[in-house]
Amino acid sequence: MQKQTRPRMTLPTQLVLRALLADPAQEKYGLQICSEAGLPSGTIHPILARFEHLGWLESSWEDDASAHQEGRPRRRYYRLTEDGAERARIALAQATTSVSAIGLRTKPAGGMA
Repeated sequence: MQKQTRPRMTLPTQLVLRALLADPAQEKYGLQICSEAGLPSGTIHPILARFEHLGWLESSWEDDASAHQEGRPRRRYYRLTEDGAERARIALAQATTSVSAIGLRTKPAGGMA
């Protein structure tokens, strides 16, 4: 079975890619991506998992000490690979339905404008 090289470019997928491409070298954790993409975590995490499976993303868990000191759960950080960033740019450029074409404005995941 051949491994898929490009995900289906749904609008949520495009919003996640745009959030990651804003600074491709920066690690971002899930809630950051939710906020930047204006999508709930239940939407972005499956997308992130697909990108990681395709090799577009790398992820790592922060160490327990940092999270414990701040009294919160550990964060999983995501970062586009060099190849993933290039593939993401190409995929967005080739997307048939773009975020800008339908006039969708992103907003924070909590529904606050």
